Amino acid sequence: MSQYYDMGDQTLWNPSNGASRLFISQVSVYQAELGLPSGIGPMQADECQIDPLVFKEFVDALIAWHRRTSHAVMTALSEGFVATVLVLAERAGIEVNGLSTGSAGDSGLKDVQVPAVPIASEEAWAAALQDKSRELSRFMAA
Repeated sequence: MSQYYDMGDQTLWNPSNGASRLFISQVSVYQAELGLPSGIGPMQADECQIDPLVFKEFVDALIAWHRRTSHAVMTALSEGFVATVLVLAERAGIEVNGLSTGSAGDSGLKDVQVPAVPIASEEAWAAALQDKSRELSRFMAA
């Protein structure tokens, strides 16, 4: 069995029920963390619609949040979710803010780990996240 994440008539992702269940659970976590809706609608009859405008706002806020977090455990916990969301955004044709040089938004760090984790340059951080997203995309059936 599988489920469908659609934007209009376009299927962005068709994961297994288990992968979908984990993803939807994480969506709830990050909606609460960011204080924003994700734009990912409820799963009904193994399908959900994604609202492109709300989803873009969520993705941009998620990228900014992820960049500000320099806590090694929080970064590790969130990295897979962020990469998955980036795949969906790319497939939807959404231009993501915060991945180009100098556009990561508020540079004030939050949830800093002691001892401090070395902070990658904006370019290195964005390139690593985009590489992870591209790699993950190969395993995300549309």
